[in-house]
Amino acid sequence: MQIMPSVLEEVAVEQSNSYTSLVDSSGITVIPPSPSSKPLKTISDVTSLLHLGRKQDVKHLLRNNAWPVDSPIRGQLWSLLCLQHQNKSNNMSDGFYWDMVNQVFGSTELPDKPISLPPFVEPSHCQLYYLTHKGRSVADRVVSVLGYSCPDIVYSPTIYPICALLLHYMTEEQCYHCMASLVASKEKTFITQTKLLYEVTWKTVMQICKKHVKGAAVHLQRHCNSSRAERIYMDWIWWIFQGLPYQHLVRVMDCFLHEGIKVLYRTVMAILVLFHKSSSSPSSEWLMEIQKNGIDAALNKFCKEMPVAPQKMLKAAFGIRGLSSAYISRVFIRTEMVLKSKNVINGSRQLVRSRSSENLPNSQSQNNIQMVSHTLTIRERMSEEMYNEMLLTLWSWLPVRITMYQPILLYTTEEHGCSLTTFYVRVEHHEPTLLMIKTCNNEVFGAYCSSRWGERNQKDDRGNRQAYFGTGETFLFSLYPDRAKYQWVGIEGDKVGHGAELFMAADSKMITIGGGEGQAIWMDENIRFGKTDRCQTFNNPPLCPSGDFEIRVLEVYGFATDQLS
Repeated sequence: MQIMPSVLEEVAVEQSNSYTSLVDSSGITVIPPSPSSKPLKTISDVTSLLHLGRKQDVKHLLRNNAWPVDSPIRGQLWSLLCLQHQNKSNNMSDGFYWDMVNQVFGSTELPDKPISLPPFVEPSHCQLYYLTHKGRSVADRVVSVLGYSCPDIVYSPTIYPICALLLHYMTEEQCYHCMASLVASKEKTFITQTKLLYEVTWKTVMQICKKHVKGAAVHLQRHCNSSRAERIYMDWIWWIFQGLPYQHLVRVMDCFLHEGIKVLYRTVMAILVLFHKSSSSPSSEWLMEIQKNGIDAALNKFCKEMPVAPQKMLKAAFGIRGLSSAYISRVFIRTEMVLKSKNVINGSRQLVRSRSSENLPNSQSQNNIQMVSHTLTIRERMSEEMYNEMLLTLWSWLPVRITMYQPILLYTTEEHGCSLTTFYVRVEHHEPTLLMIKTCNNEVFGAYCSSRWGERNQKDDRGNRQAYFGTGETFLFSLYPDRAKYQWVGIEGDKVGHGAELFMAADSKMITIGGGEGQAIWMDENIRFGKTDRCQTFNNPPLCPSGDFEIRVLEVYGFATDQLS
């Protein structure tokens, strides 16, 4: 993604001081780089790689360059890393933040009285690190304006500590825009925004620890019962943001702001591994600490006194094998599905009652549900109650992060005609998309497509156009006359055959969703006729009884993140 020139100009200004005026640096321990180490990369090196789209090179650069905590690079570096994730709809214009401050507080002057924080903040986790009293007031103000801009954030205790860390190295206005970019990012997850997703993350951490650092996980379990172990994992994020020494935390942030939440997962796993090594010996002081105060207190103390250098901790984190992003995503999606299935019951009364649950959007974005399937053709022959229940069901099936965003009608055969060419022009650059089909027999079904339709043109290493694309977040659904969701079969297990990984395919003659011994949804180039069959990817029945169908209307929705603008 191209970074706005005005932003580049702003963050490329050389800073003479390591920290902002909001920081009391007298208590910060600085570990200078080793004289024998290689020269550290500069902001120009990072900027060049970002402009060239070489994100993998940026990742390795960030992991391997241990800038001291007082390095002047960090204010510029963190701004660049955050703003690369911004969405085009975000308002990054000069003065926008201060206009918001004026709107919320009536003045740009810092108020004398304490600022009331949004309800998504956890008061017990408002980490200040080395911010001054004024720094705290500024952090309060940034978080409050962010809450005003994003009324759909339900529960997000990490927003405050991340904001406080950013304010150590950048201006208040830059901090707001960086936080807005992290909150709105769709490509990567940085900050969870509901209690459900907060629970999904700690359960994901627990599962991947038990599989990929099994010895350390067993060691933890050995010293407490299952319920206590769960409570320890529940606080995983605070091992980092409340436990680690500042110099370790800052290096984690260097990588996190580029790679996302998976850096935090790896960091926690490294902490567990290092703790295991330090407390395995019978004569270990950490084993005695466990026996004296319990493993949870010992682990917290271990984090605070982290006995290895920041770079060694990161080396342990990034040295864990077999922990691919695809695997983490699969565990996360599976966990989310399990938790949502407990909270959302597919019945009309239960769904109506769950309208205010965390699986569904709240405040202004409840109106977003009504924006889906706006045409009269889809609504025809349905009562208002049936129609609303159908949409609530569909909304509850979407990934939680997507329900935060406003749906936008990208394409409908009613307005834009029946042509695949027009479909691609209007839809192919959007990710994800929601397809809804109504047949001439009044069946309503469709698919949530996780990847851009533009990927149909991508080529493999040999220069051949790839037939299928997409990810395991794609799913099928039927809404009328029956309601059902068919998710990827790979969510239930780690290993699936090639026929179960055929998510999306398209060319100038057709569109296909789902493959392997049949196609779940197939539509012709005129978007008039289609067919549906069982397929291996989703293990679904045909989505309409006859198998063949004539399309009465096709609607395609994208999702906009313009709540920050």
